[in-house]
Amino acid sequence: MRASKATLPLLTFSTTAISTSMHSCRTSLALQYPQCAISYSSMASGSGQSFTYRLAASFSGKDTYYKPHRDTYTFTTLRPSHKHFNHRKPSSRANSGQDAFFITSVGGTGTTAFGIADGVGGWQDSGVDPADFSHGLCHYMSSRAESTDPAKAADLRPGGLLQDAYEDVVQDPQIHAGGSTACVAVAGTNGSVEVTNLGDSGFVQLRPGKVHYASEPQTHAFNTPFQLSLIPPEIQAQSRAFGGEMLQDLPKHAETSHHTVKHGDVLVFASDGVWDNLSAADVLDVIGRFMTSFHAWGTNENEAQEVQGGKDTNLRTDLLDGLTRDGGVPTKDRTLQAALAIAVAGEAKMASLDKKRDGPFAREVQRHYPNEDWQGGKVDDISVVVAIVVGMGNNRLD
Repeated sequence: MRASKATLPLLTFSTTAISTSMHSCRTSLALQYPQCAISYSSMASGSGQSFTYRLAASFSGKDTYYKPHRDTYTFTTLRPSHKHFNHRKPSSRANSGQDAFFITSVGGTGTTAFGIADGVGGWQDSGVDPADFSHGLCHYMSSRAESTDPAKAADLRPGGLLQDAYEDVVQDPQIHAGGSTACVAVAGTNGSVEVTNLGDSGFVQLRPGKVHYASEPQTHAFNTPFQLSLIPPEIQAQSRAFGGEMLQDLPKHAETSHHTVKHGDVLVFASDGVWDNLSAADVLDVIGRFMTSFHAWGTNENEAQEVQGGKDTNLRTDLLDGLTRDGGVPTKDRTLQAALAIAVAGEAKMASLDKKRDGPFAREVQRHYPNEDWQGGKVDDISVVVAIVVGMGNNRLD
């Protein structure tokens, strides 16, 4: 998330030129892990086919040293997360700055809900912990998805989930103020994935050798993303006194997109700590190296077609199914999805600290403000959720 130069950096609408001091006032993102987060697998009723989503998350707070195997969690079809997180207790949160995320089964069915929330760091200037809002938002999205009536699981929509969770946050007596972006998905066993995105977190859908889809950030102006907000009356009054306009976007302002996944697709959801430093093509390159090295993706067009539904579909399905189960890869990562999440988070962390490597944010600064002396990465909290799609049954992906 981004800050502006106003008194309330992340709340006041501003198009003022940024300065290099923004390295110290950027908005951070915060990762949250839901209670009993787990990815389930089940057969789509009567269809003869189903898809499962093998997920992992990795993160690094902007002021912390990244330790991949400490800062990564895998959610498999075999077991729930071994940790439980309470959004009300900062000591129980992941060491991820102000980012939050959740992954959970919808009503105990094969439908999976997951997403990222990016806390608005500018609230620190008002004495508010920015992580409270983002962690609370993910807590309520996780809880509502998990408690959904199984008979209504197929009707759950990410936009509705975000709306209900936002209302829960507003009514929570322990969350007094704050703001967040959000990128939320509901993925069904029939291969349908619906995504609601508000702000400058985002996601990509990757296939062998190409970015099949990349979300676009929602911004009011450069460095001013859409954001959900809870603004106390006294801060509203302060803003009016200074002639500022408070940013208070609502879930209804989010963009919703619909996608169909195939066996071997990789979905990468991330906060702007990733997207400010890596392009979609950069992420594809990182993911592609790992997927091809484990033979989960082909290295040329013909092999890619085989991986995604050619003559050896069952062999390829078994291979990817095995790689995404606990112990499926012969490294400390233990699962392919964890290896991918670590690779993306690690690459983003290195890019953010590299003063000579211009990423997407640096290029945008240079385009909008050519007189600004901005070079290199943008230090921020980093959070990544990776989902590998595994097709089970008669899944031809022509």
